[in-house]
Amino acid sequence: MKITKIETFRVAVPLIKPFKTALRTVTIADSVYVKITCENGIVGWGEAPPTLVITGDSLKSIEASIHEVFKPYLLSKSILQLELLLQGIQQILVGNVSAKAAIDMALYDCFSQYCKLPLYQLLGGYNNTLETDYTVSVNDPVEMGEDAMSYVKQGFNVLKIKVGKDEIQTDINRIIEIRRRVGSEIKLRLDANQGWSPKEAVVAIRKMEDLGLNIELVEQPVKADDIQGLKKVTDSVDTLIMADEAVFTPQQAFEVLKTRSADLINIKLMKSGGIYRAQIINHLAEVSGMECMVGSMIETKLGITAAAHFAASKKNITRYDFDAPLMLARDIVDGGVQYDGRNIILSKQFGLGINHILVHEKENVG
Repeated sequence: MKITKIETFRVAVPLIKPFKTALRTVTIADSVYVKITCENGIVGWGEAPPTLVITGDSLKSIEASIHEVFKPYLLSKSILQLELLLQGIQQILVGNVSAKAAIDMALYDCFSQYCKLPLYQLLGGYNNTLETDYTVSVNDPVEMGEDAMSYVKQGFNVLKIKVGKDEIQTDINRIIEIRRRVGSEIKLRLDANQGWSPKEAVVAIRKMEDLGLNIELVEQPVKADDIQGLKKVTDSVDTLIMADEAVFTPQQAFEVLKTRSADLINIKLMKSGGIYRAQIINHLAEVSGMECMVGSMIETKLGITAAAHFAASKKNITRYDFDAPLMLARDIVDGGVQYDGRNIILSKQFGLGINHILVHEKENVG
């Protein structure tokens, strides 16, 4: 079952409301879609959003990686040599993890269709439904409180709160206001997106602990490369600390696990370079006794579908951050995962279950 064609095209979907973090503000979800066609007619899909401040990938670099490197390598090869292909795309190009992730997704989509299984069953089949949190963008405390209350009214009982953009007292005020609005039963997770120094993180988290704000976890409080600082925060507070930007590779995961620099790891396909290496990271964490979350960038339902299939397949993945499609003004993917409020239902269709992409052919770039 040889690969006969690899195409890419760009998509751009407006967000309902600007998405703000300590690192960036996003108003449009840009992505490169990848379509792999096999000689028997099977078609696999993948997605790569550009996230310059995190992965370093742009639309042009993603397209160049796919057309100039991965396409020549993959064309005429058999999808049944999946291990060879997945290792090959990691080895023939350094970095470019989002482009790798898109190709990886499409290869897994093709292979699981050939095996006549939904991808989550091929990967392990642990769950077929998930519950996502919903993210509150960083704004002034009153607006964040209003947003949080709105999401709770929509049925979400886990909120991910963006902080780290201003002085720590402002962040604390944000959480006080949100907790006041949503009450004590709603689970709150904080994401500082590298916005604090280790000392600031310890001070902020301890103050929130003293105030009884009941924070479940704090994600990536310090700079991605400051593993020593991450460990200092983890060792100094009672609240769970999650590594995100600090872990792109299995090697980085191993370092965090070996030093116990965090309590949890957030795996994203756009950081790991796809499902293949995401599984390695999760297995390393599992044997080390550490649970994982699977999260995402600002992606459409295509990329989230692949991430959800991976997350649903594994027992050790216990938290899910898959709200990005709910932030978009429209859905351009026919098929894939379906949302029922905070619940995500995986299709019984083979592969990722993508039926059609609702975009214009003129957006095709190769």
